[in-house]
Amino acid sequence: MLNQYIQELEQDPFDGEEFVERLAWRVNASISPPGCNDAAFNPDLLHEAFTQAIKDLQILDERTAKKCERLELSVKEEELRHWHSIAQLLDNNREAFQSFQELDSHINSVATKVVHLGDQLESVNTPRSRAVEAQRLMNHFREFLLPGPLVSEVFTDKTKIYEAADVIQKLHLIAQELPSGKFENAKQKITEKYDEIERSLIMEFIKAHRAGDKERMKEIAAILSHFKGYSQCVDAFIEEAQHGALRSRDLYMEVVPLCMRSDVVIKEVFTNPEQVMGKFVLNIFQGQLQEFIQARLDNKSVPEVYLKNLHDLYCQTLKLCTDLQRFNLGNDSQFLSKLTKSIFQRHLHSYISVETRYLREKFNLILNRYYESKGHQKKNIQSGGINDIRRNIQDVIGTKANINIGPAAENYGGETFLSEEVAISLLQETKQAFRRCQMLSSQSDAHNNAVQIFDLLTKALLIDHVDYAIELGLQVIPGGEVRSPPEISFFEVVHQSSSMMNLLDKLFSDSLVPLVISTPKHGDCIQKKKQLGMNLEQKLDLGLDRTLSAITRYVTHVLTLEQKRTDFKPDNEDILIANATTACQRVVRWISMVAERVKDSLDGHNLESVLLELGLRLHRTVLDHLMKFEYNSTGTVALHIQ
Repeated sequence: MLNQYIQELEQDPFDGEEFVERLAWRVNASISPPGCNDAAFNPDLLHEAFTQAIKDLQILDERTAKKCERLELSVKEEELRHWHSIAQLLDNNREAFQSFQELDSHINSVATKVVHLGDQLESVNTPRSRAVEAQRLMNHFREFLLPGPLVSEVFTDKTKIYEAADVIQKLHLIAQELPSGKFENAKQKITEKYDEIERSLIMEFIKAHRAGDKERMKEIAAILSHFKGYSQCVDAFIEEAQHGALRSRDLYMEVVPLCMRSDVVIKEVFTNPEQVMGKFVLNIFQGQLQEFIQARLDNKSVPEVYLKNLHDLYCQTLKLCTDLQRFNLGNDSQFLSKLTKSIFQRHLHSYISVETRYLREKFNLILNRYYESKGHQKKNIQSGGINDIRRNIQDVIGTKANINIGPAAENYGGETFLSEEVAISLLQETKQAFRRCQMLSSQSDAHNNAVQIFDLLTKALLIDHVDYAIELGLQVIPGGEVRSPPEISFFEVVHQSSSMMNLLDKLFSDSLVPLVISTPKHGDCIQKKKQLGMNLEQKLDLGLDRTLSAITRYVTHVLTLEQKRTDFKPDNEDILIANATTACQRVVRWISMVAERVKDSLDGHNLESVLLELGLRLHRTVLDHLMKFEYNSTGTVALHIQ
């Protein structure tokens, strides 16, 4: 039973209530008859079972307490043993640290003696080595003092070229310090041999490069670094590395791969790879790249092709410079930009003059082709001043007197002489020009150049095309009495002019503003565009006013011509005029056509304003016309039917 209690008490987690429940269940289950599901309840037996369980648990508690005492005693003994071991380890550590300090002092003492001994040996060996080297050089120098060719194996055996290079380089330095006179012949022979060995080393370097022997190239380059012709070694490497490369039509695509291959070799061979790589790139820019660019840009006879090539080549060169920044080309951060400027400086300096000349010619060509396609000879139209006064007098006097003053206006068959295709062509050319301006202009000149381009566009589009078409449209509108249906194509002029102004506004915001936004030119451009727009709007308003006046004058003419004052005062009052008169039918049909033309041409606020003004003027015209009639009762009914 105790073992069973131990198992239940060691459960994790332990639940006391559950333990009591299990104990009670076991007691009840022991007194229930077999096959009976309902356990019988015997309180006496349950009391005895609980009393016995309490006694068993007390016995178990006593055993557990004794066991804990034994374990605590064992742990304390083990703790004492561990503390004793730690004390011994601390003693050993102190002894080891003391031994380490003694050893370190001994090592320092020995090292001091070794260094002192080395200094003594060096002080003895260095003069000896220098004396041996000096004797060797003196023996070779004596050979240069003697007449006749050199016979020393160092200078005659080509396999000992490295040793000969070391000797001749030192002799050449010594010869520079010798006075002229008796040593002149020796100095000349040393110089000649110096140049000969230098050339031989460079040839050996070239052979090693062609053979791909980087170790030998590195060795020769290290030797030549002490010679005055070391730059020739670098030049030879650059020439060999670029030989046969950069020959394809897409030269820009070959430069970076060539530099990557050469950069690997340069870092392994030369002791100053930054300077060598910078010279390598410099040779590319001032050599084949510059020749390639100049060949593409020498011909300026076709400005369109020249400007396109200049823009493309400059963009490709800037991209190439960005790609080349991955290489270490020295300490000059502006190295690549200076190379680019040196190649394109002449072309960039004259860029804007070529651009403006091309745009001027291109704009004139686009406009002239359009007018030629229409069979129209462009006229010199003078507006304002005496012409407007004459037109106003003609409108007032001609209308009141029902006469026509002056020659009839020329009618172009409804042609507005406005073309969205022409406007898009002009805007597209200007957009390309702004893109070139942003790329090819310096930061200080970009805004001024952009304004010049914008001035050319406004002259071609707004003045030479839109304003000219508006002036022609104004000339077409008849003045005075209008005896035939007037030309109302001016509504299309308004619609097309508005569309072109919207296209211009978009180009202004997208292309021009970024170039002038932070300069005083921004406000100037906005003011100029606003002023030109206001001038055109004034002329458009004038044209709409004249067109509506011509419409109402024509209605007046039709009603006056085809209706008499007594038409609504019949002699026989029994006659009822049940049908609309011919004049009314004619006017209604024509006004309906006019309204459709207005709706097709205008939209938004413009449409509402024009239709409202047309309605007011027609109402006034009809009312004035009706006030001239004589009526009787029958005529009044007929008039109501009309």
